Amino acid sequence: MKRFTALILFSSIILVSCRLEKPVTKITFQETSQGVEVLEDGQPVMFYQRALKSNGENLFNNYIHPLYGLNGDTLTEEFPADHVYHRGIFWAWHQIYVGGNSVGDGWIMNNIEQEVSKATVDKAGLLIFEVYWKSSAYEYKEVFVFEKTTITIHPKEENFRAIDFCISLKALVPNVEIGGADNEKGYGGFCARIREPEKLEFTSTEGVVNPQDLQVKAGPWMDFSGPIAESGASKGVAILCHPETPGYPATWILRKEPSMQNVVFPGRDRITVPQDKPIKLYYRLIIHDGNVQNIDMDKLQSEYGHISFNQ
Repeated sequence: MKRFTALILFSSIILVSCRLEKPVTKITFQETSQGVEVLEDGQPVMFYQRALKSNGENLFNNYIHPLYGLNGDTLTEEFPADHVYHRGIFWAWHQIYVGGNSVGDGWIMNNIEQEVSKATVDKAGLLIFEVYWKSSAYEYKEVFVFEKTTITIHPKEENFRAIDFCISLKALVPNVEIGGADNEKGYGGFCARIREPEKLEFTSTEGVVNPQDLQVKAGPWMDFSGPIAESGASKGVAILCHPETPGYPATWILRKEPSMQNVVFPGRDRITVPQDKPIKLYYRLIIHDGNVQNIDMDKLQSEYGHISFNQ
């Protein structure tokens, strides 16, 4: 009897141990002439557009599209007919000034070029890009901003995936300024052009959020969910803001009509990009299936917020 009891106990320990053990996944990268594709166990996660790509008017690069759902559905749009300069997950500013003079518009890439000089991939799920900003309208024709963007792709959890962004901007010449749209909306910064925006439901810390024409104060995270997959299935993308990002908690520009979703930084008023210590913007995407109510987004925000980058 004792031997039988011990066997049951030993079997139970093995069973519990097996249940607790997470399957090992593998993040891989495939570099192409256009950019870098990220895969997990051979399934697509996202694509980084490194090479210049035309929307019929201007040339664009340095953005994410497609961003895929957990089962491979495309969740983002690129160069849609209603706004041909929107491109997946992107970060851009209308106002770019050097020495008090406008040198271009990074939102529509007018007179602005972003040269991705170096792309580093790491088996731990890291993508690091070094990007130099140039402008044909800048009188000295030299590089004036160094951008270093680090993207961390985390292995898929049971019902979501996290992707982290750190966007670092450092001026290489004096008196560089960036700002959002020069109007009361002031949109600019980190953006997501998600499929079928008219079908989206917006949720934040206090529950459902109704998009407005102007900026909305709604908390440090925002979820966009709805039947946005090509299959018609319900999917979601949430943006979480880290407390070390300047202006935290940010305001939001939200659109149910065909448009982008934007974490506003810095707004209409331009800010100076320093030459000594770079501006660093930290955001986390949460990609999930189904209803946001099935995920404790406040908990995920708290966990993200407790990560310290300034060590």
